[in-house]
Amino acid sequence: MDIILFGMQGSGKGTQGKILEEKYHLKVFEMGGQLREMIASGTPLGDKIKEIVNAGNLVDDDTVLQVVGEFVDTLQSDQPILFDGIPRTVAQSDKLLNLLSTKGRDAFAVLIKITEDEAINRLTQRRVCESCKGVYPPSYKSEECQHCGGKLVVRQDDTPDSIKRRLENYRKETIPVIDGFYDRDHLIEVDGEQEIDKVSKEMIEKVDYLFN
Repeated sequence: MDIILFGMQGSGKGTQGKILEEKYHLKVFEMGGQLREMIASGTPLGDKIKEIVNAGNLVDDDTVLQVVGEFVDTLQSDQPILFDGIPRTVAQSDKLLNLLSTKGRDAFAVLIKITEDEAINRLTQRRVCESCKGVYPPSYKSEECQHCGGKLVVRQDDTPDSIKRRLENYRKETIPVIDGFYDRDHLIEVDGEQEIDKVSKEMIEKVDYLFN
């Protein structure tokens, strides 16, 4: 069973995704990282993506699905995948699920759920490492990254107006995708407004049956 991880910006889904990855030995497909890898590969598909990006355009769904298809084809059929950053729209979701189905796979959605007010509160207070780009919540009091020792700063795009625009896009484009998984009874919701370890505990309790 593959997992599609959803969560509003600030929900902590990056942290929880790593926990899922490690516990269930998932292979992670992270949209942004995968596109960068493809561009660096020098393959015809990578060159096509590079041309699209350099022109300042968004990578179209059909090309994105080509990337997903090539990724899936490198794995054993019983190797579960964790998708992060895809699908973002209903059309993309339909195409992704159809692709997975043709390869004998199915996907369950896991939603780390927080309110918009909580997202804004977290995003305006979080800091990122200048060096490794690690993200730290307000509860982390040090001025240095615990991984590389880099300086922690507030992201320039973490302003209230910018955050509200991102949340509006999430509401318009991604919430309908999540609703689709709910309608199919393929959605697990986790309360993301708890302490991090409690979020992890609830998530594992609810997800575990998919892998056992």
